[in-house]
Amino acid sequence: MQAIILAAGMGRRLGEYTKDNTKCMVPVNGVRLIDRVIGQLSKLHLTRLVLVVGYEGQKLIDYIGHRYDDVLKIEFINNPIYDKTNNIYSLALAKKELCEDDTILLESDLIFEDRMLELLVNHPDRDLALVAKYETWMDGTMVSIDANRNIVNFIPKEAFRYEDVDLYYKTVNIYKFSKEFSTDFYVPFLDAYSKVMGNNEYYEQVLRVLLHLHKSTLKALPITDEKWYEIDDVQDLDIASAIFSDGTVKYHEYHKRYGGYWRFPQMLDYCYLVNPFFPSKRMKDELRANFDVLLENYPSGMLVNSLLAGKYFGIKQDYVVVGNGAAELIKIVMEEHTGDKVGIIYPTFDEYPNRLRKEQIVPFISQKENFDYTADDLMEHYKDTGISLMLLINPDNPSGHFMPKADVLRLAAWCEDNGIKLVVDESFVDFTDDFEHNSLLHNDLLEQHPTMMVMKSISKSYGVPGLRLGVFVTANTDLIARMKKEVSIWNINSFAEFYLQIYGKYENEYKKACCQFIEERNTFYAELQTIPFLRVIPSQANYFLCEVIDKYTSTELTQRLIENNVLISNCGLKNNMAGKQLIRLAVRSRQDNARLISILRTL
Repeated sequence: MQAIILAAGMGRRLGEYTKDNTKCMVPVNGVRLIDRVIGQLSKLHLTRLVLVVGYEGQKLIDYIGHRYDDVLKIEFINNPIYDKTNNIYSLALAKKELCEDDTILLESDLIFEDRMLELLVNHPDRDLALVAKYETWMDGTMVSIDANRNIVNFIPKEAFRYEDVDLYYKTVNIYKFSKEFSTDFYVPFLDAYSKVMGNNEYYEQVLRVLLHLHKSTLKALPITDEKWYEIDDVQDLDIASAIFSDGTVKYHEYHKRYGGYWRFPQMLDYCYLVNPFFPSKRMKDELRANFDVLLENYPSGMLVNSLLAGKYFGIKQDYVVVGNGAAELIKIVMEEHTGDKVGIIYPTFDEYPNRLRKEQIVPFISQKENFDYTADDLMEHYKDTGISLMLLINPDNPSGHFMPKADVLRLAAWCEDNGIKLVVDESFVDFTDDFEHNSLLHNDLLEQHPTMMVMKSISKSYGVPGLRLGVFVTANTDLIARMKKEVSIWNINSFAEFYLQIYGKYENEYKKACCQFIEERNTFYAELQTIPFLRVIPSQANYFLCEVIDKYTSTELTQRLIENNVLISNCGLKNNMAGKQLIRLAVRSRQDNARLISILRTL
């Protein structure tokens, strides 16, 4: 068996990376694609490797040199008109070689794990295409297959239909052709197709013709969890670098993104915190039905959006400002107090203290085993400290500790008496037991405590982080008016505005989703307690802070989980956590939580 790699293309979409080199010379995590694939092929005891080169081909030839002479015989074929042809011509240049042996055919812009070649070579089917179930990042040739792995159709880009994606598989661009298939079918039809259609085509088109003429013995082999990626542009390179990293590098590669994990569909995200049971399918269908209108029209400004948010929470329009996520509003609120001392209760959501200078912060650090505290603890600690603002996240992130509403209002009254403003972030309050009675977003409460301010992210309990919605609420209308001037005129998009508009129709579904969530949290809590190396801290939020008490450090466990495609938060890295080995696990759906428990038990 031999291998042929097509490496003649210019790779224009990679910009500076291919300015002076062909695509397969691009490094991923310090290893060039060509070195990686030659290393993988050298393990298969092939008779030879044929490289079809073109753009900057001599540089590639010189780079390879004689470094692999002891493990693999390498030959080169030059495509002199690489800039005027497509890969059908590059493969045609190697048609003589293609007919001389069974062949593994690959493209040079792929990165994949070793097991994929093993699957291909060891499979009894002599003519085989590796395929992967369609995912949103995939581009290029698709196929549909039947229950016996027969390829039913090759689907070119122009015939692609998004309504049929459940039926599609993407060709991985790794094939196995028998000598007989190449000699008797593929090469003759390659010659004929090129004469009629020219050389600016793709070699998969020949496979499509053979299929329609019932001349193809090519079968499909769907891969499952095997890692691979096709690198066409700089974003592909960035994603491939994350997928094929390991250890602490892998953890950093994923966490530096702060989201966008739909690009890694195999990854279970136990780091970011949303409601797994809302929005309902019916609400999503309504959003989808209005997609074109919302995409093609400007959103409203703050006048309308604050009206919608007021309707959403049943509060006065003059008491609320809408943000592009709570993060936008946190920045503005913290900047209102650049010269003040601010009481920060730890552990906390770091976005707040990160907006302050270190010397501004007057910390309260819980010394209790579960990081809990009471209103009396805070009043005792902060008396005579001179703070102008106190921050209370309730439930707390990451501990999940919840202060009852009556105690929060008692703390608010104490703050007023002592000239202290109080910010209560209740982004997770709808996850608490008896959630319908725990919110502070009521006109009478806001008016009774005009120096109390409430922050709420709509991403979390409402399950719509992609919409970037948050609200800041207070009866201090002067502050609200100032904040409305601080945000841009269109600070939320039309999809977010429409969501606020239609939410009322789905409020009962939301309440059911919150009840369903609480049931799942209780089940997940019981299961986590069976993991012998974790101490699970009770929580009223949609996450559990867990102390790693045996077997691993929090960093080691985080790394072991990411190797199992599970992303968690390593809270052992956070400030003021008493040096404990801590992780935070979100609460997801029953299926996902069961999978995580299974992985933890294997560890």
